[in-house]
Amino acid sequence: MMKFPGKKLLPLLVFILACLSILRLVKIAINTSHSSSPAAAFSSSVEQKVPSNAAGVHIGSYKTSLNATLLAPKEFMFLSDLIRRKAPCNLLIFGLQPQYLNLSSINAGGITIFLEDDPYKISEINADSNGTHIYEVEYKVPAKKAYELLKHARESPACAPATNLLQQSACKLALRSLPKQVYQLKWDVVVVDGPIGDAPEAPGRMSTIYTASMLARAGTTTHVLVHDVHRTIEKWFSWEFLCEENLVSSKGKFWNFSISNHSNSTRFCSSDTVRIVN
Repeated sequence: MMKFPGKKLLPLLVFILACLSILRLVKIAINTSHSSSPAAAFSSSVEQKVPSNAAGVHIGSYKTSLNATLLAPKEFMFLSDLIRRKAPCNLLIFGLQPQYLNLSSINAGGITIFLEDDPYKISEINADSNGTHIYEVEYKVPAKKAYELLKHARESPACAPATNLLQQSACKLALRSLPKQVYQLKWDVVVVDGPIGDAPEAPGRMSTIYTASMLARAGTTTHVLVHDVHRTIEKWFSWEFLCEENLVSSKGKFWNFSISNHSNSTRFCSSDTVRIVN
């Protein structure tokens, strides 16, 4: 029987172990190539299953765009708890995120209106209740115009809170072509989470924050919640038109303002305005 010296056997064992390691790596690479791509995996991660028993809304599988701003669990809990306390109420939402569809069931017996500029989102949803309505709207002003519009609002008497009907306003920030019901109702809660406003050329939220502020001042007491307040425009325009003195709570990227009727006021905030320079 042939015997191998120990020194000659050691390199052979090392060679065999190296070959096994290479084969294992090849197997992993093959399996990975057959799995979904990173983009597909991410797309799947933002696909939301929404219960079809939500009042007034039926949706099977709602897939958001990759740019969609999904709410953190604590943010949705913060919002839904407020709606539960107010329900049944008049609820206006600028934007249409998957989680918001559940608010229709929380607000059973009230009126819930969604204003959305993405026709794809709207096409994926059927609203079949008299209490829930989804309207397509158009926002024409890009986010890069924010400072220009803020300067206009400060200098133009037409943008003051004592102005008359929004539909007839000469203020460049006023949304004048919304559904009539938006102007006719007194709103208990207004949520600003649209348009997307995530790039200079994308429609910004300057007009929706301003319009939400004006609608709130036409009611008795209205809660206005602004999402994505970590972003400059949302922060600027919230301080300018909703005011720090009205901020009652916050959670995550949400600020919650409680706005009372100030029909005879000539300014939005009682304290000195924080000046934002270019």
